[in-house]
This record gives sequence, C-alpha cells and structure tokens, in this order.
Amino acid sequence: MRLSVLSALALAITTLTVLAPTAASAQESGHRIAVVDVAYIFKNNEGIKSQVKQVEENLKSFDTELQGKRNELKAAAEKLKTYQPGSPEYTAQEERVASMESKLRLDMARKRKELADREAKIYYDNYQHIAAGVKVLAQHYKINLVLRYNSEDMDLEKGESVIRGVMKNIVYHDEALDMTPGVMQYLDKVLVAGKAGAARQ
Repeated sequence: MRLSVLSALALAITTLTVLAPTAASAQESGHRIAVVDVAYIFKNNEGIKSQVKQVEENLKSFDTELQGKRNELKAAAEKLKTYQPGSPEYTAQEERVASMESKLRLDMARKRKELADREAKIYYDNYQHIAAGVKVLAQHYKINLVLRYNSEDMDLEKGESVIRGVMKNIVYHDEALDMTPGVMQYLDKVLVAGKAGAARQ
C-alpha cells in the first residue's frame, strides 16, 4: 500500500506539467500561490463517484425492501377492519399493526443514519486524500499557499449558480496556478491502491 501511494505521488508530480513552467519563478518571487477546485474533484473523480454510487444503490435496495414492508403494514391495517372493534382478534391485530408501524419507523431511522454516516465517511476520507495530494504537490513546487476555488461557470437560468458565482472568493487566477488536474491524478492512484490493498485482505 505504501509503495502504491509513493508511486501515485511520483506520477502526480511528473505528469503535472501545468505548474512546471512557473515553478522556476518560485525562488524569485519568494512566495507562490496555487488554487485547487475541491468541488470539481468530488464531482468528477471516478473513485469517489463509485463510492457514492454504492451508497445510492444501497438506498435503492432498501427502498424496495421498505415498499414491501409498507405493503405488509397496509394489508395488516386492512385486515384490522374485518374484525369487530373491542374483540380479542381486533385487539391482537391492532397491537400487531402498531408493532409493525413502530418497527418500520425505527428501521427507516436506523438506515437513514447508517447511509448518512457512510456518505460522511466517504467525503471525510477523500478530503484527507485531496489534502495530502495538495501538500505533496505544494511542497514539490515550493508553493506556500493553496486556495480553494470554484471553477463552475455561472448559469443565468439557475439562480443558485449565479449566487455561487458572485460569492466566489477568487475572481481571477492564472490557469497555470490550478493544481486540480495533478490532485485528480494523485487521488486516482491512491484510490486504486486502496482498492487493491482492500482486495488482498
């Protein structure tokens, strides 16, 4: 696993040519700044997308299972109508319906929490990988500061997109300062190395 991560670092550094032309000026200027689009990486990295897709597929299969349980509950509630209110059969069925409904609510709450926790872990773990990639590239190119930016273009048809665009912290940057492609390459290799390591265990 460690060797795979090291080879990922080497590949990200050697294939990241966008920053190379300006690396020489790092000594002259004293301070260097770069930018990285974290949102773009999360949206477009295949490894992250496949992890999120697994959670979504799990949610879909749970929804199917949930629909079956809802149908059972509906059938039990319909059966309740066939009994005389106050009869032992009615009371027993009423308790059964209440128990099924309570269990269904509990199962739904548990599953929602489990899926939310899994999704949070995906974002947490991958953010750590992104930060590690940024650090490696920044140290290699003698960059003192890496700012997060958003490369998304404003869409006049979508109000939220315009608001996000207006609120961007960085109004302009030289394309040569964007280390997003190098971080994407680093992340690709780290996630592949992680999968290979998990498969061997």
